[in-house]
Amino acid sequence: MDEALLRSLTPSVLTVLVRRGADFAAAEDAVQDALVEAVRVWPADPPRDPKGWLITAAWRKFLDATRADTARRRREDLVDEEPAPGAAPALDDTLQLYFLCAHPSLTPSSAVALTLRAVGGLTTRQIARAYLVPEATMAQRISRAKRTVSGVRLDRPGDVGTVLRVLYLVFNEGYSGDVDLAAEAIRLTRQLAARVDHPEAAGLLALMLLHHARRAARTAPDGSLVPLAEQDRGRWDTGAITEGVAILQTALARDRLGEFQAQAAIAALHADAPTAGETDWVQIVEWYDELTRLTGNPLVRLNRAVAVGEADGPRAGLAALAALDDSLPRHAAVAAYLHERDGDLATAARLYAEAARKAPDLAERDHLTRQAARLNSRRRR
Repeated sequence: MDEALLRSLTPSVLTVLVRRGADFAAAEDAVQDALVEAVRVWPADPPRDPKGWLITAAWRKFLDATRADTARRRREDLVDEEPAPGAAPALDDTLQLYFLCAHPSLTPSSAVALTLRAVGGLTTRQIARAYLVPEATMAQRISRAKRTVSGVRLDRPGDVGTVLRVLYLVFNEGYSGDVDLAAEAIRLTRQLAARVDHPEAAGLLALMLLHHARRAARTAPDGSLVPLAEQDRGRWDTGAITEGVAILQTALARDRLGEFQAQAAIAALHADAPTAGETDWVQIVEWYDELTRLTGNPLVRLNRAVAVGEADGPRAGLAALAALDDSLPRHAAVAAYLHERDGDLATAARLYAEAARKAPDLAERDHLTRQAARLNSRRRR
């Protein structure tokens, strides 16, 4: 069974059902039922037209559910309107589906969860693991999101800014999670940037390209994380960096600065440095100041503290960190790094161990645990 094929066809099949009049929640349920049927039938009897087969099967599942639900008699006209089976048009409706999933009535967390479920093909369990919540909690969140958009048609798209936010979150999940959605997020953001006059679409595309360019160097052969300063820059994708920088420069020239452009500018400065020691930290601090002004996000201020520590010394970084809530994610890891830079190895080791206990995934936990062990070993010498 070609799971990648099923995942790639799911958005288009779902879109066809919604266009035919099915509400989003019922359409998504019908598509999932059709996928289960495909897993059962296709290995022994593969269809000549997989997409057409899925559309026909999903539409019949929807009609069966409609007939069985007396509370939905308003859809009875749909029962007699089943189109004849046939080849389906080769249209890419994924981006339109993102607009539906990113409806403004949804919170960003609900929007990205719904997108990962309906478009990305992830299971509820996988999404729950990514968000570090119980599976039942995530199931309720997705169900609420589906009910919210159940009456929304594809001719009533969500806000571009919301779509950009969801694409950004999907990219981050694909970049670090078990299921690789990063390349798909880049593809869709490229489409969006070509279709809309929105400088932040270009800014997000540049940011994705610049981050994705470093992906091959982010992990060692054993799967362990490699910090940015220790990465082999020869493994960075120079083509993606060149494209990302060019897109960013064009966006910045329009003088309509947004948070994605500011983040991309920071990523570009990292990409432009031949070595970690040649990074222009002073300019990075200035961009973090802009990003703080644009977002007010405390996590931005946390990252700014690291940049201040590099530009003006670890004591300055610790002073910037002192103004922030120590319950922020990765606060302990940043504090550990700055204390190590300042020569306080005992405090740094303790904070690395604390950060490891709070780490959101196994790779980061292992990395922080190794950092604590490294410093404890140095102290014992």
